[in-house]
Amino acid sequence: MSDAGPLPELPPAAREAHGARLRRWAWTAAGMLMVALGIIGAMLPVMPTTIFLILALACFSRASPRLEHWLLNHPRFGHPLRQWRQHRAVSRRGKAMATLGMAIGFVAMCLGHPPWWVIAMVGAMELAVLVYLLRRPEGPAPAPVPVGAESAPPPSSSTP
Repeated sequence: MSDAGPLPELPPAAREAHGARLRRWAWTAAGMLMVALGIIGAMLPVMPTTIFLILALACFSRASPRLEHWLLNHPRFGHPLRQWRQHRAVSRRGKAMATLGMAIGFVAMCLGHPPWWVIAMVGAMELAVLVYLLRRPEGPAPAPVPVGAESAPPPSSSTP
């Protein structure tokens, strides 16, 4: 047996590059997990989709511009994700679907006869999420009207 001795110490730049690669890999893996959970949520009515895709977008923004771009330009999920990123907005339909999904999930849970404290805890969490969700804007804020513009007559399109 030969003992090669301790491994040589990596230079600081190499350690930093290795750490950056590991962080990028971890963020990408977390983003992929969130996408998988979002896909499952798209198929199951009691599991959310959008929140997992928002989390995936946050992960990809730290790790992979290519995957971030893919999510933002996805034909089905891209628009709601862009609305969230730019305006922290959730569409009226998104709010309705989330509320309906939470209600169905809560009723299904109650039908299983869980302990009272589970019902109370889940109910309190869902209520907090619902309050937060319903307070989000539904789209970009309307452009402010300049002072004095509301009383000005509309421009005439006729020529003298």
